[in-house]
Amino acid sequence: MNIIFKIDTWQEIYHSLRNNKLRTFLTMIGVGWGMFLFVALLGAAKGMENGFDKIFSGFATNSIFLWAQNTTIPYDGFAKGRKMNLHLSDLELLPRKISEIDYISPQNSRGNFGSPGESFSRNGKKATYTLTGDYPIGNKISQKKLIYGRYINDADVTGSKNVIVIGEEIYKNFFDAKKNENPLGKSVNVKGIFFHVIGVFRAQKGGGPENDQSAYIPLSTFTKTYNDGDKVGFFAIVSKPDADLSLVEEKVKTELKQKYNVSPEDTNAFGSFNLGKEFKKLTGFLTGMQLLTIIVGTLTILAGVIAISNILLITVTERTKEIGIRRALGAKPAEVRNQILLESVVITLVSGILGFILGIFLLMILNILTKDQDKFPFYNPTVNYLEVFAAMAVMVILGLLIGMIPAQRAVRIRPIEALRSE
Repeated sequence: MNIIFKIDTWQEIYHSLRNNKLRTFLTMIGVGWGMFLFVALLGAAKGMENGFDKIFSGFATNSIFLWAQNTTIPYDGFAKGRKMNLHLSDLELLPRKISEIDYISPQNSRGNFGSPGESFSRNGKKATYTLTGDYPIGNKISQKKLIYGRYINDADVTGSKNVIVIGEEIYKNFFDAKKNENPLGKSVNVKGIFFHVIGVFRAQKGGGPENDQSAYIPLSTFTKTYNDGDKVGFFAIVSKPDADLSLVEEKVKTELKQKYNVSPEDTNAFGSFNLGKEFKKLTGFLTGMQLLTIIVGTLTILAGVIAISNILLITVTERTKEIGIRRALGAKPAEVRNQILLESVVITLVSGILGFILGIFLLMILNILTKDQDKFPFYNPTVNYLEVFAAMAVMVILGLLIGMIPAQRAVRIRPIEALRSE
């Protein structure tokens, strides 16, 4: 199209748009707002996705948490209401029977699930915190962000050592955090027993399974301290990546019911929380939100492009005499059509670029405002530029297609009739 490379063409477009500033501005608002909304909503949806990813970072989302409750159905000579327990021996049974299990982490706790916390003290200061007995593998399920030292290791469990990993709030209460006092090797009194601090962790703000007011000791030490024997409070079970987590959950309960003589129909004997199922619901919601964003933005852009067509129809009517003169002077129908189409594309493209810039600017502001906040799952809102460029291309194509309506109307104007118009 040689018309694109003619300076006269662009001068005509410029004067046409300048002579109708208000109308041009109102026309551009529709497409610009559509692109702005598309970029802003798409970036906001990505920001929420990044926020939830940040919360669950370091956490095995394909996990099941399982605990023992009471039976509700009499079975095999046992009355209903029998209190069930999980045992360390189940750690060998379940992976052997269920191949989809990757690993299991047993834990006992005081201060969770409605149980009272444990008394901590140091240098005259006392406070009550959550105390959990754990295996080293527990840190794979919920990775602790250590600011001092290390987590529990196999030697600590084997030797039933009196070592402890404390949360940052416990550290601040018992040590001089303002002077960055190193707590490693120093002791904290728990239940009248001195534990050597081997690590300090900072909990993920705004989410995560633990908080800064909790502490971890070897599970073997915990069971000896509280005389729990081989009883376990709950299991965190992680499935293999390709496994059906709901099926694993059912298989685990079935195996435990068989081992402990529980009715197959008893749904209360063992309680569970399927984190993988809940996480899938969350990711499905975020995917749906992004899809809805694309649909809303596209429809808004389409509405703006249609508005451009309507405005150009009015413009063609107002420029009837001008078009007639051009045709009388020898302008070909294709030249008149291309002129109108080019105006449509220019308005559409400029509006889209302005909307894109404003949308990116808004996301930059949101990123600054939410950079260090932890109360709401929102982090680093970004857009996929390929999606934006695709939307821009679709927008220009729509501008061309819809611009054909006023362009064809301009072509159908007969020179003699146009010259008679007032």
